[in-house]
Amino acid sequence: MANVPPSSDPWTYSLRLPNVPRAARISRATLRAVLASHGMAELTDTAELLTCELVTNAVRHSDGPAQLRIRHLCESRLRVSIWDTNPTIPAPFDAPPSRLDRFTALTEAAANLDATSGRGLLIVRLCADNWGGYPLADDLFGISGKLLWFELTPHQHAYEIAA
Repeated sequence: MANVPPSSDPWTYSLRLPNVPRAARISRATLRAVLASHGMAELTDTAELLTCELVTNAVRHSDGPAQLRIRHLCESRLRVSIWDTNPTIPAPFDAPPSRLDRFTALTEAAANLDATSGRGLLIVRLCADNWGGYPLADDLFGISGKLLWFELTPHQHAYEIAA
């Protein structure tokens, strides 16, 4: 898509995902199309990686469907959230991120260099501008489980900031 200017109006897209291995691939393709159509292509690579990690966790650790939600927030922030049916929120997503979280995440990564799995949420913590999670209790519509989310913000280049 040719240089689409970023949209300044808030928008939201949702996609219901069955609990199947190809859910991550479908979520990446959807995310790529949404970001390109709203002029936020510079966030695509990181957003795809982090979305894939959260969707993969939802498929692995729950037995029901998941839902991807892509939202444009004020100041060009992008929030991606994944709902699934498992109510257990993995640490450290069960608490607000601290100022030292990137340092803590790097320390954890260095301590587990030989790990071959279990790094998805660590990648989210290292790459996202903000992240979190919260439980969803049964409500009028029967939705329960948890919601994990991350936010990305376009980063200005040094020459743009100086201008």
